Amino acid sequence: MPESVENSESQVFFFCSEYEFGIDDKRRLQIPAKWRKVPGVASLSLLIWPKMKHQESYILAMPPKVFLKLKTQVEEMPFGETNADTLRRTLGARLDQVTMDSAYRICLSERMVKVAGLKKRALLVGAMDRFQIWDPERYAKTSDQDESQYEELIQRI
Repeated sequence: MPESVENSESQVFFFCSEYEFGIDDKRRLQIPAKWRKVPGVASLSLLIWPKMKHQESYILAMPPKVFLKLKTQVEEMPFGETNADTLRRTLGARLDQVTMDSAYRICLSERMVKVAGLKKRALLVGAMDRFQIWDPERYAKTSDQDESQYEELIQRI
């Protein structure tokens, strides 16, 4: 849920907690009511996030401000560099832009649903300035490994 935190300049919203929702036959997924207050959440960039050493693929959901950071980093890569061209192409193929409908749902592409292993349910996991869309079973496995590293990782703050 996006919580608001007052600071001296303005109110800041962020994504936190976990929510599980069903996915309907048209691949539509509900956005939690508390997350709808986050500025820019009506329009999201979705990216199939690659399988890592200890986790399966999931869908990364980014509001415009977060997506612009990623876009800027990619744009700053040299045009003539082969790896940069490969990254642009592979990111572009894995990206989708969605807008919430009047019932506060987003529609996931068939490819994203397949690669992320989503079936009838999806787990939305807050990740501060973005959120992740997981198959609940995949997330349970990854979450176990995340918990085993938590104590070590929290020391970095």
